[in-house]
Amino acid sequence: MQRKMKTNSGKRRHRRQNQRGVALLASLLLLLLMTGLSVAMVMSVRSDLLVNGYYRNFRGSFYAADSGLNIARASVVNQIAADLATLGSGYNPATTVPLSSTEDSSIQSLITSTYGGSYQSLNTGNASGSWPEKYKITNVSFTYSQCIPLNATGTCTAPVGSPSGYRYIYNYSMTAVGEAQGTEATTLTDNGSVFVNATGAGASTQTSFAAWGMFIDQVSPCNNSVLVPGTISGPVFTNGSWNFGTTGKYIFTDPVGQNGSTAGYQFSKNSCDLVAGPSDQKGSTTIAPSFQNGFNLNQPKVTLPPNDYNQERSVLDSMGTAGTQVGKQDLANSTLLTAAGAAYPKNGTSSGVFLPYTVDKSGNATFSGGGIYVEGNANVTLSTSGAAQVYTIVQNGTTSTITINNSTNTTVFTTGGNTVNISGVPVMKDANGNVTGDSTMLYVDGSITSLTGPGQGVPAINDGTALTITAAGSVTITGDILYKTEPVTLTQTTDPVTGQTVPADTLISGNNNGQTLGIFTATGNINLQNSQANGNLEIDASLASISQGGSGGLTNTGNAINTLSIVGGRIQNTAQDINTTTRNVFFDRRYGQGLAPPWFPSTSITTAPGTPPTFTTSISRTQWVNTTSYN
Repeated sequence: MQRKMKTNSGKRRHRRQNQRGVALLASLLLLLLMTGLSVAMVMSVRSDLLVNGYYRNFRGSFYAADSGLNIARASVVNQIAADLATLGSGYNPATTVPLSSTEDSSIQSLITSTYGGSYQSLNTGNASGSWPEKYKITNVSFTYSQCIPLNATGTCTAPVGSPSGYRYIYNYSMTAVGEAQGTEATTLTDNGSVFVNATGAGASTQTSFAAWGMFIDQVSPCNNSVLVPGTISGPVFTNGSWNFGTTGKYIFTDPVGQNGSTAGYQFSKNSCDLVAGPSDQKGSTTIAPSFQNGFNLNQPKVTLPPNDYNQERSVLDSMGTAGTQVGKQDLANSTLLTAAGAAYPKNGTSSGVFLPYTVDKSGNATFSGGGIYVEGNANVTLSTSGAAQVYTIVQNGTTSTITINNSTNTTVFTTGGNTVNISGVPVMKDANGNVTGDSTMLYVDGSITSLTGPGQGVPAINDGTALTITAAGSVTITGDILYKTEPVTLTQTTDPVTGQTVPADTLISGNNNGQTLGIFTATGNINLQNSQANGNLEIDASLASISQGGSGGLTNTGNAINTLSIVGGRIQNTAQDINTTTRNVFFDRRYGQGLAPPWFPSTSITTAPGTPPTFTTSISRTQWVNTTSYN
């Protein structure tokens, strides 16, 4: 057994001797592998550093070019502001471009000379050199494009509507090159427009009376008749002087103006102060109306409409621009016809409903004017039928119905047993005879003894209906006259998202469907004679009973009204008794943005002498392109 054990031990020694050097070989292989991996990692890191460096420098040059464009645009705006500041109160924004072609060229040259030579650093002072990127402007153009009226159509020199200002458009183009530490460079091109809005320049502008929430021509201070307190929205003005009392709080959400140099503060029947300011105090009593947008004294008087000649003539020619009275011969020589095709009599008539239309040899009828002409007193009911606006006119037991459908461009005229289908609808035209829109004038050469909708709470004015109703005499409103779609809020609400209070008469997004109503008389009153059972009455319209030397107003000739709501405004020669428990007037804020009922009375407004123009400037980028060439 001892010999056998010796033999096994020898064999193990022999195997160990045969395995000598294996560990060294494995170590060398591992070392070679690690060396290869290290070399690969070094090369990868070096490549990443090169790529990242290139990308960093390229992005730096990109941001440098973009910063250069921003700096150049800001310089354009600053130079525009400096040029506009030199314009005086005599500047008329409707007729004169605020920047001349010479100034356009100067702005272009300024950018080229300031930023177009050598590269410009993006940091100076203590930060100089901290960011080595730089830029230069290699191309720039700045040219005047056009002028458009704000909140109106047409042109600046011939606006359709009542522009609240004028917008001048200047087109620009700039190219900037940015550089970083290396040779990387980025080229960016920016195209867009600069908008210069001009308002209030001491010049006369044509303004519709619908632009006022309340206008009263004749108001005297300290006459013991004070303005009814409450929240009054929309611009407010009088050619006299306002008289405030102590019976409640006044809140004016829009500018308040008057021609007078002092306002009256009526503390009692025998105690009233004339003050050239927004408040007054006597003893422990203070009258301090809340003028949220200012109280302006010594304002120029507003010229009143002399008559309704333009409104009457608009039925005939769709323009109403002639300032002469329409005579019986004018009516007879026009295209006014009854539903039976009979022309307006040469010797005149005491009643009848007429439309301006022509009939060709084939019997085809075509509308040729701006609305509906009614001779004599009449009852008028307004209603909707699908997309159509319906007028039902009753005179001496005879009913005439006119159905105007703007969507199908058709008018159906029926009186008694006679019906005529007319191609076309009433339209408004500008001074050049160009059609500017579907608009209707309902002119009654007499008094409207009853004006109402189809029933309380039922729509009377369709979407898309632009209508003014004018009477030679008085207008008596006997029931609700409502828009199909209400353009403004009629109650104060809370925004569910922001939690902020949303005041009444706030424009409702998406509800401006072109619906607008004006009611006008130059010689009579607008009478309220409510026939609705609950005593409430709502009128969605701008109400005007006003003229030079007139005394018209809004007055109640019937039973007391519980709640009177007006969505629009009221324009009066005089303030009269409306015999109403609660009065709500919600200014239709679309009328403050240039919209107005068609052929509604207007006036020329002149900014107070010495008032300089007000300019606001903004930029719209329409195209931004990376034009860098890659090799």
